[in-house]
Amino acid sequence: MKKLPAEIVASLLAVTTIPIAMLPLHLPPWAIFISWAATFAMGGPTAQNLRRIWPTLPVGSCFAFLIVLGFEQAARQFSGNSLVLAQMVILFTLNGTMMALARLFVALNFIPGMFFGFATYFGTLFGGFGPVAHDPVTALGAAIAMNALGPAYAWVKERYSAPEATAHRWWKGWKPEAR
Repeated sequence: MKKLPAEIVASLLAVTTIPIAMLPLHLPPWAIFISWAATFAMGGPTAQNLRRIWPTLPVGSCFAFLIVLGFEQAARQFSGNSLVLAQMVILFTLNGTMMALARLFVALNFIPGMFFGFATYFGTLFGGFGPVAHDPVTALGAAIAMNALGPAYAWVKERYSAPEATAHRWWKGWKPEAR
């Protein structure tokens, strides 16, 4: 079977994200692109890379969720500088704990994946994505689900597209203009 150009396969996958963003679900399609790109940034959707990225994405989202809950609780107890100090302690403690998991569990040793999930959660929550805008629990489910799709999209793109042409072919012989 002849494979399609990578641009066609990637674009067909990209258009499937449009219904995802529509109401009533209003899921964050950009979260797919974040983990899709992250998969290629780590070398592509090999079995080894998929085993590294998939477990770490939800860990990052879960820790971001815990930070939000901690900040909400702190806001009920403190104000002013005391609140800022409490938030700093919460962030320091939970962020450090998240990163320490990479030392404890081999399956979680891809720390950038944690931060992709971490950032996705905050973007989902504060961007008002999900069936219930600005709901911490709904945002967690939306972030985890959408990040999980990105590496799958990367795998589909690699599986069903022809190898990409490299830019150096048309650059051959190019020389910069004299100034």
